[in-house]
Amino acid sequence: MKKISGANPQSAIRNPQSRRGVTLTEVVVASALLVISIAPLLKALTLAQVEDRAIERKSWSLLLAQRELEWIRARSLRSYDACYRVSSKAVGDGYLCMVTDDEDPDLKTVAVSVGLDQDGDGVLSPKEVEVTLSTRLARR
Repeated sequence: MKKISGANPQSAIRNPQSRRGVTLTEVVVASALLVISIAPLLKALTLAQVEDRAIERKSWSLLLAQRELEWIRARSLRSYDACYRVSSKAVGDGYLCMVTDDEDPDLKTVAVSVGLDQDGDGVLSPKEVEVTLSTRLARR
């Protein structure tokens, strides 16, 4: 076997000055930097999750409002004179729909508002409305 030249491993054990390692101060400083950098990341992730939920609610509301509006358009072809006004109709998974109809004899204006019933009272309040779509229906 070849002998390695250099410092004797036994001398490093006896002499604490030659040991390499991490001091308590370095550990505290590194931990503080880590905590300081993680806090903004956690805040950003939380805000992203909140925004993701809001976008999901608006997307579902838009889809449900479009579906309801198409149903009203199709129904108006058969019975134009019917009143389409609805208050807090359940359209699926906690979403409610409100339809307004001005009942004009020649050119109706129909508006469909959809939103998630966040307080669970079964009534679509103005603060819960996510999407409002409106259209005009003409007599054929």
